[in-house]
Amino acid sequence: MTKNAGTMNIENENLLGSYLKDRRSRLDPVAFNLPTTRRRTPGLRREEVAQRAHVSVTWYTWLEQGRGGAPSSDMLDRLARALVLKEAEREHLYLLAQGRPPEIKSSGFTPGVSERLQRLLDALESSPALIKDAAWNIVAWNEAAAAVLIDYATLSPGDRNVLRLVFCHPRLRATMPDWEQTARFAVATFRAELARTGTSQQAQALIEALNCTSPEFAAMWRNLDVQKHGEGTKRVQPEVGEFITLEYSSFAVDAQASLGMIVYMPATPADAERVKALIARRRMSV
Repeated sequence: MTKNAGTMNIENENLLGSYLKDRRSRLDPVAFNLPTTRRRTPGLRREEVAQRAHVSVTWYTWLEQGRGGAPSSDMLDRLARALVLKEAEREHLYLLAQGRPPEIKSSGFTPGVSERLQRLLDALESSPALIKDAAWNIVAWNEAAAAVLIDYATLSPGDRNVLRLVFCHPRLRATMPDWEQTARFAVATFRAELARTGTSQQAQALIEALNCTSPEFAAMWRNLDVQKHGEGTKRVQPEVGEFITLEYSSFAVDAQASLGMIVYMPATPADAERVKALIARRRMSV
């Protein structure tokens, strides 16, 4: 079958080249102290972008023309800086060039949680929810999490860490009827996330400390297992004889790549009633 000449064949279109040309055309030469005379088209010239990116003009020209193969991550970062791309634009550049987003590297710095994000957690009145950083420090939580999981406000900031709580907090461990399964999953997921975000000094210090203080962690860490967090089911036992089943989902915090949010939903109406009772009991005791 012959294609309509006026129909765009998206598979053959040079999407990367088109995007580079578009971003280049939006840059104002004045902002870079470049002459504005004798320019037939708006924006920077190819040679000016190439010079800013410290690449050859020939190579950059080929890239815009869809020639020369996929550029390396280093080259893409140079182009992103040369074209003054925002983070979302840089990610789009990677997706067009390599079919994947750029790797997320953690600096070890724990960003603060915005008031808007905290309000989102608080709006989940009957669903325990928390936010953790790349080293799995818990940096925010809601009332339901404090009532059902553990009251994080009673812990020192150094103890508000998922792995420290799982392996070094006997009282919390007693609330986990499936502790070994939970612990193995936590270690495997933590390892997988570090491979994606990079191991910060803070995360490395945590691993070394847990290897020294918890033989169980050390044994699980040596297994080299990896898993994705995603979704699943978790059982907790806040009180003797009282089990609550929670379904959880994990989410990336789009504006802050090093943060992740976990939301636990009661699995059944009966579980929801137990969660509400624990929250009401906590409010009476505060």
